Amino acid sequence: MSYNIDLSGRVAFVSGASSGLGAQFARTLSQAGAAVVLAARRVERLKTLRAEIESAGGDAHVVALDVTDPDSIKAAVAHAETEVGTIDILVNNSGVSTTQRLVDVSPEDYDFVMDTNTRGAFFVAQEVAKRMIARSRGAAPGTFTGGRIVNVASMAGLRPLSQIGVYAMSKATVIHMTKAMALEWGKFGINVNALCPGYIDTEMNHQHWQTEAGQKLMSILPRKRVGQPQDLDSALMMLCANESHFINGAILSADDGFGA
Repeated sequence: MSYNIDLSGRVAFVSGASSGLGAQFARTLSQAGAAVVLAARRVERLKTLRAEIESAGGDAHVVALDVTDPDSIKAAVAHAETEVGTIDILVNNSGVSTTQRLVDVSPEDYDFVMDTNTRGAFFVAQEVAKRMIARSRGAAPGTFTGGRIVNVASMAGLRPLSQIGVYAMSKATVIHMTKAMALEWGKFGINVNALCPGYIDTEMNHQHWQTEAGQKLMSILPRKRVGQPQDLDSALMMLCANESHFINGAILSADDGFGA
């Protein structure tokens, strides 16, 4: 038996799409038929990704987004809906981190992580949800198909890790935030779930895995390996699928067993 997830006719907004997981999420959603809105601060990189997606036959659009600025969030979402149409799927992916012991964290370090990972993620989801809720209330009976919000958290939000304590705290908040959103917004046909990746090899950390510290960390992982961005494709697709209407408030780990 084969199963095909078709997102044709859906609009997907991906924050943090300029690199790493966000770029891969956008490619995957496009391949499934969705029109993708690529959102991040690094607009030139988004334009490069747009060209890649369009050359593969996909539909991609670029908007500038700084998740630490509420005005930027509102403008980006409004621009996306004006240019592409109402947003059906949000992949809430923007994130940053610092590496240091907790005793060395400065107020600036703390705010840097929390403003993006927690505050920014909340207000991006809120802005999209407001529009999804308005659409739900105004829809004719039987015509509203609901929405999907995927908050990208981390296995660090479930299992605190040394040297990235503030990052772990920020992602733990995203996990609880997901459950609160699922509880309040489910009645409007909006499914809110969290995806918790483990260690993934991206362009930002690729060199680390070649170092002695990176090799030492890899040696304690259950299968002595790190994942690739495409290893998250199936989990993302399940949470975004039209058919996933009964999956709400779920916290899905994709960490190769590290958090077990």
